[in-house]
Amino acid sequence: MKKLSARKKRWIERTVANDRSYKAFLYDRFFLFLCLVLLQLVGFGILCYLLVYHSKAALVLQITLFVLELAIVLSIINYHDRPSSRLNWIILILVAPVFGVPMYVMNGRGRPTRRMNKKIHAAKSEIAKTLEETYGKTEIPEVKTRGEAISRYLTAFGNYPAFNSGTVEYYKSGEEMFPDMLKEIGKAEKFILVEYFIIAHGVMWSAIRKALIAKAMQGVQIRIIYDDFGCMMTLPPHYEKYLESLHENIKCMTFNTVVPLFAVRMNNRDHRKMLVIDGKVAFTGGINLADEYIAQKRRFGYWKDTGLKLTGDCVRSFTQMFFYLWNAFRKDGEDVGEYLLPPSSECERADDPAFCVQPYDDSPLDRLSTGEAVYVDMINRATKSVWIFTPYLILDDILRASLCGAAMRGVDVRIVTPGVPDKAMIYRLTRANYAQLMKAGVRIYEYTPGFIHAKSMLCDDECAVVGTINLDYRSLYHHFENAVYFSGCSAVSDLKRDCEETFALSRECTPENTKRSMIGRLVDSVLRVFETLL
Repeated sequence: MKKLSARKKRWIERTVANDRSYKAFLYDRFFLFLCLVLLQLVGFGILCYLLVYHSKAALVLQITLFVLELAIVLSIINYHDRPSSRLNWIILILVAPVFGVPMYVMNGRGRPTRRMNKKIHAAKSEIAKTLEETYGKTEIPEVKTRGEAISRYLTAFGNYPAFNSGTVEYYKSGEEMFPDMLKEIGKAEKFILVEYFIIAHGVMWSAIRKALIAKAMQGVQIRIIYDDFGCMMTLPPHYEKYLESLHENIKCMTFNTVVPLFAVRMNNRDHRKMLVIDGKVAFTGGINLADEYIAQKRRFGYWKDTGLKLTGDCVRSFTQMFFYLWNAFRKDGEDVGEYLLPPSSECERADDPAFCVQPYDDSPLDRLSTGEAVYVDMINRATKSVWIFTPYLILDDILRASLCGAAMRGVDVRIVTPGVPDKAMIYRLTRANYAQLMKAGVRIYEYTPGFIHAKSMLCDDECAVVGTINLDYRSLYHHFENAVYFSGCSAVSDLKRDCEETFALSRECTPENTKRSMIGRLVDSVLRVFETLL
């Protein structure tokens, strides 16, 4: 990576220091990006329209477009995908082929480019070899219980083993987790890995950055990944170079640099959130490094989120996840073996035979949709209850059928969504799913104090998932995500207690208080055609 010039370094420092001009610059940057994208879209649409309908070869082009349109529709019908997604694309292509055909080519399959695929596959293969040399071949568990079924899936197809030792601590808010994050950073002796979708200047990031710089001066290796689109409105350009200029032990990478072009890879964002210290402690959940997550800033009322702190051998799975992306996109990729600890003799097997902790990630590279597979399996196997926190509820047919089916067979299915939305259009689509779910017996709550950003699922008071995976198309199929499946520990009871407290603070939805007008239903129906693009 090229070094940052002294002039640019001073500019970044001055820009960040002047909060008002800094925000104005970021809004201008985003506005320029949005204008360029819209300009391309309008220009491309006009060009296609003129070529297809107002050129000398109009008839030939119309026939060509019709053949291409028919071929794509047939491909969608025969392609193994979710029915709702297929229907949305077919409607869009048939109604507006000039727009729908190129959009499907760029976004329809929801997978990254071959180049990205090749890089990550190479990094995963190399890291898998290192893991096998260090820890031996991962054993795939036999299936006897619900937990073992999920563990077998995650082990066999994700190469993430289940662990029966260590600890899992649950946090019901960002301000509760933040002090422990700083405390553990202060204990670091060898390395700290930081990977977040959003990093924003303020109280939280200033404190963490200061702690990271202090540890770098003590010889601790600091590695940072942040998503370029996620930080477009929060960090100035070249900020990764600025961080590296602060100390030689700090290295930073922006994931999937944003360009104002319609490109397939722009869909695939790094939505993961993790902090790893010395391979001994890891933090994860829905909490980004921004002030609204620790109640230092009120954007949409109180910002409700959840997180986890893990210790023991399971932390190496987070190290594994981090270097999948780091070694794929940094030319100076590192030897993962230097960041892996030998199996710990200090972590004794948990007393509860049901204890299990299994971190995992979800990648848009494969066709597995691991995040959805785990959610669906937990819902389908539930016998008593399924309680869910999610900021967005844009469901495909599989998830909708699983939730309705569970409720109809007597399972207590409850979902908490935001009472104060962060995106008006997404909020409309979220509420558009209420009627069918409530008709099947699903109880839906809206978190009245503000916005709920948590991504959690509790099943039968026995097992749970906390992570970064929303119940929407983009999170399940386009983004890089991570989560933790756990059972047989106090964190499950802590999540249950948090759920009960959150239900009490929320408004339960009914057909009467969520009734939509005829025009509203029409608008929602049109929006649902585009839900796979949102």
